[in-house]
Amino acid sequence: MRRLWPDPTEVDDVDALIAAEARPLPVGRPWLLVNMIASLDGAVTVEGRSGQLGRPADRAVFFALRAVGDVVLAGAGTVRAEGYGPVRCTEAQRAARRARGQVDLPPIAVVTRSLQLNLDSPLFRSEDPRPIVVTCDASPVELRRSVTERADVIVAGEDDVDLPAAMGELAGRGFEVVTCEGGPRLNGDLVAADLVDEWDLTIAPMLVGDTSERSAVGPRPGAPRGCVLDRVLEGDDLLLGRWLRAR
Repeated sequence: MRRLWPDPTEVDDVDALIAAEARPLPVGRPWLLVNMIASLDGAVTVEGRSGQLGRPADRAVFFALRAVGDVVLAGAGTVRAEGYGPVRCTEAQRAARRARGQVDLPPIAVVTRSLQLNLDSPLFRSEDPRPIVVTCDASPVELRRSVTERADVIVAGEDDVDLPAAMGELAGRGFEVVTCEGGPRLNGDLVAADLVDEWDLTIAPMLVGDTSERSAVGPRPGAPRGCVLDRVLEGDDLLLGRWLRAR
């Protein structure tokens, strides 16, 4: 893999490069990065899943971004569609996490209003780390009791999930970096709430067509959120960029 900008060079250790990138802690909440892949024409899935867009270079960055997070955040629809299980890290990634003062594996936090979750899936059979479910007061009480048996539950908001409050709750648990993997509706809500500090986007060399959603959909923010380019990698004909929110 090559770094195109800044300072073009060969990248031998993607994990080390991404772990060294600055992520200063915002006041009252974790640093939140969003990691997405999209085709040249903006599609984020092929036949409902993102896997067909990826190649080895993207997978290397995907797992490196997971490995820097204290928690991995995803919407329930993405968890269902992509068949999420617990995060896996290599022994080298685990050692690097321990050296940074992190636990070996980041938990996955699922955002859901309805609590329509498969509690028999591998994700919810894991106790190390135990998953987290982020919901709101309007979620069904009986389902919430069942979920509590398999996951730590954060209730944030009344009729809908209050994402700023949820980020505050995650900060209170000691999480300093959140790696968000979508889907588009969760991303759109995070953009509208101006909670995104870093946007990592892989551009795949494909033209998909169809009616696939783009990387973020949802309420219109008061104004577009300006970002600055921080880094671009190239590998397997993919472009892998990192943009930081301009504040």
